Amino acid sequence: MAKPFRRAALVGKYQAQGIRNVLEDIAHFLERSGVEVVLERDTALNTGLTEFGSVPAAELGQRCEVAIVLGGDGTMLGIARQLARQNVPLIGINQGRLGFITDIPVDKVREVLPPMLAGAVEVESRTMIEGGIWRDGHLIFEGLSLNDVVVSRGATASMVELSVEVDGQFVANIRADGLILASPTGSTAYALSAGGPILHPGIAGWLLVPIASHTLSNRPIVLPDRGEVRIEIVAGKDASANFDMQSLASLLHGDQVRVRRSDHTVRFLHPQGWSYYGTLRRKLRWNEGVV
Repeated sequence: MAKPFRRAALVGKYQAQGIRNVLEDIAHFLERSGVEVVLERDTALNTGLTEFGSVPAAELGQRCEVAIVLGGDGTMLGIARQLARQNVPLIGINQGRLGFITDIPVDKVREVLPPMLAGAVEVESRTMIEGGIWRDGHLIFEGLSLNDVVVSRGATASMVELSVEVDGQFVANIRADGLILASPTGSTAYALSAGGPILHPGIAGWLLVPIASHTLSNRPIVLPDRGEVRIEIVAGKDASANFDMQSLASLLHGDQVRVRRSDHTVRFLHPQGWSYYGTLRRKLRWNEGVV
């Protein structure tokens, strides 16, 4: 059992209707439980919850021992990239629809949070992807992803042609709507809908998944997450690269997306007894029809 948490950051999807009341209720519940609450600055400003202290996301690690994130997986992705650099663990409360990484139902907060904040947690580390876009030998964009890096065609273009290298070895030229490089966390996101397999978080690997490939033999492949993957734009107009929710559009022919495993990891905290396979069963409804 880990030591109890005494100072918690509270982060919310402040655009969601009705979230102010839920955040306020959780904040008061935490305070009554003896936990000091600090709101992430944008969450506080956009919900009007000014009775609690607030700091920018970049400073949460200096004030808090844990971050409680209310929303869906998109909200978690945004804050996880920032707090991974500060080594702050995350607890996800799901107010979205699917929630693979925000796994605590909002109606279970009063039951689940107290033992977790007392230190009764399952700790899970997730790897991240970092890299950037290079043009004519110069770095023009940097990104950090928990889910994936996606290179895709422009809105009016029919396809892109991409050249893929792994550790300096040529793999293939791929003509498709795009290409997904996904972490194990991202294997249950866009990569899954594009036909990729689910990759257990304990596997040190990446998925390379073509999006609507124009060659049927271009299949998803599992790669080791050591070394560097390079994806070069060979043909196609207005291609874009997206590192989770950070994107750069209008890539030029010859531009390269270069990625590698990040030194940063994201630490998720789950209730004791949590199971990754249980999450898959619930979210993907694998137990439907079981008597």
